[in-house]
Amino acid sequence: MRTIQGVSVSAGIAIGTVRVLAAVDYAVERRLIDDPQAEMDRFRAARDTAVAQLKQLRDNVAAEFGENKAELFDAHRLMLQDPDYAECVEGLIAQDKVNAEFAVKSAAEQFAAMFAAMDSSTMQARAADVKDVSRRVMNVLQGKRDSTAQDGSVQGDAVQNGIVQNGIAQNGGSHIIFAEDLAPSDTAQLDRAKVLGLVTAKGSANSHTAILARTMGLPAITGIGDAFDPADDGHVAVIDGTSGAVFVDPDEATLTEYRRRKAEAEEHLSLLRKLKGKPTETKSGQRVHLYANISRPSDAAAVLANDAEGIGLFRSEFLYLEREDWPTEEFQFDAYGQVAQEMGDRPVIIRTLDIGADKQVDYFNLSHEDNPALGYRAIRICLTRPEIFKVQLRALLRASAYGNIAIMLPMITSVQEVRDAKRILEEAKSELRGERIDFNESIQIGVMIETPASVIMADELAAEVDFFSIGTNDLTQYTLACDRQNPSLERFADPHSPAVLRMIQMTIEAAHRHGIWCGICGELGADLSLTDTFLRLGIDELSVSPTSVLPLRNVIRNH
Repeated sequence: MRTIQGVSVSAGIAIGTVRVLAAVDYAVERRLIDDPQAEMDRFRAARDTAVAQLKQLRDNVAAEFGENKAELFDAHRLMLQDPDYAECVEGLIAQDKVNAEFAVKSAAEQFAAMFAAMDSSTMQARAADVKDVSRRVMNVLQGKRDSTAQDGSVQGDAVQNGIVQNGIAQNGGSHIIFAEDLAPSDTAQLDRAKVLGLVTAKGSANSHTAILARTMGLPAITGIGDAFDPADDGHVAVIDGTSGAVFVDPDEATLTEYRRRKAEAEEHLSLLRKLKGKPTETKSGQRVHLYANISRPSDAAAVLANDAEGIGLFRSEFLYLEREDWPTEEFQFDAYGQVAQEMGDRPVIIRTLDIGADKQVDYFNLSHEDNPALGYRAIRICLTRPEIFKVQLRALLRASAYGNIAIMLPMITSVQEVRDAKRILEEAKSELRGERIDFNESIQIGVMIETPASVIMADELAAEVDFFSIGTNDLTQYTLACDRQNPSLERFADPHSPAVLRMIQMTIEAAHRHGIWCGICGELGADLSLTDTFLRLGIDELSVSPTSVLPLRNVIRNH
């Protein structure tokens, strides 16, 4: 057995025979031409054909996966119609008197290098997109026909390798695809009935290829680098899209374990098929919004895979915890924007950084505290170090232009804290207006209710914000005076305590008195023994781990 570690880009398990795709040679002959204008006309005609092909591909993807997933190919069409792109190609034809194919390839390399040099990982991933659309134009210029042609012919590069539509059927059975890389348009045209999973040597979790794999429900791993070996063709493999592990020629123990896991996943998928798209609603018609909690942008895939209605808690502090230096505004904008785009119209509630207590970061240089749970953490850091807070707020506001983002403030104990936070938010908005940077002017602001003080002040707080979300982990800790990190207190830290449940009830009632919604984003939200209680109290939203979404929906729909 050979074990390879790659980067997970789409969760799931695949067990099957490997099909290695040969790298497509995009070598283009450089020819000198006598009539630059005629060559420019060839380029324009080929570009128009490629744009039409992308329109057809976009419609196919929209029909199968929804409009928001088809937007990628709208972006591809815009790339081809970008005046700067056309000017670059035509300039090379006019100045160097070269054939259109060579000019397109050269322009693609220039634009790809420009994207790859950018700080934003999302923009870096666009290098693959510009190569993909340029390859499409080169295929048209060279007389190759695309698999999206109206007459049903199947001729593209990926098709020649046997992975699109019925290609693999000709070779018998379903396969795990191993490749150097896959273009987004190739991935969108995969025959899902014949492809079990994807493994590539190159690529990133931010690429459109990765996003499409997640949308299609295909386990996918990228970044295996030099471990990619064409000799693996025909061998049995197991891929774990959650951990990023690849096992070639797995031993019996590994096969047995992954068959067990796959069976569990298929049982969960059966529940998904039964409940996907169904409202989270009781038999009596009580509606509850069912969201999911995440810690990293890559977790958004699991949110969609489990059919959550949105993200109720994005723990933004993990962008700080997993770095050795301050995350820049651009880095954070990239992360938040990626999730917002992937989630489409679904809400994405992002908690501002909750550093301190049990989450320590060296570069914050926080002083030692005897009782950190009651110490300098979360909103207290943000309000006393506004230069840190404003960087995050600017990134959140910028990302709000790309999706349905809301901001949530943690560890609130007073109305003044909310007002101070909103003042800094207004400063960030003013700066962005001055810089002519788009953002959602009416972005919603909420607070986490996780201290007894915030429960007692809930009526006053409700007048300041758009929603409440109850963090039951900390609310239990502070209500019962039991340190969450002290194992000897476990028997006393009962989240089912009547005191905790009464705190939840008081919060929900205060929210509804003031016309705002109230949710739960702590561990109790997924406690099925309390679902009946929460429904009786009138909870509006529950946000849980992605894998808890479907079992919880099932319980609510049967209530």
